[in-house]
Amino acid sequence: MALRESAGNLACSLLSIVRTRLELFSLEASEQKSQIITLLGLAFGALLFLTLALLVFSIAVALYFWPTEQRYVALAVLALVYFLLGAGLFLWVRRTLLYAPMPFHATVEELKRDLALAERLRDPESVDRDDAVGRTLP
Repeated sequence: MALRESAGNLACSLLSIVRTRLELFSLEASEQKSQIITLLGLAFGALLFLTLALLVFSIAVALYFWPTEQRYVALAVLALVYFLLGAGLFLWVRRTLLYAPMPFHATVEELKRDLALAERLRDPESVDRDDAVGRTLP
């Protein structure tokens, strides 16, 4: 009876650990989804209004320089400025995507700690060494 009870307790503990990790993953997934939706909405609004402002500015510059001989130079300078801004923003997005922290970082760390604990428990020599030194496993 004691073996069956111990196996049942172990199964309950394992299921509790899995449930906790899944709840953490669910919470982080919800936060990521909310953050992505908010950022996409803000980015779309910013892009829309910046595009409108850029269009009006470009038309104003073109109309200002149209009667002069420098009209083509003015349009070329505008195109160069737009290209440099676009390239800079592209590099910024690329850098952000490459070096942003990994999503679900807390879940992955918890699973790594669980795996390390399971490895230590599986290796009887490490348990004996910990007991000999007077340390207890978490």
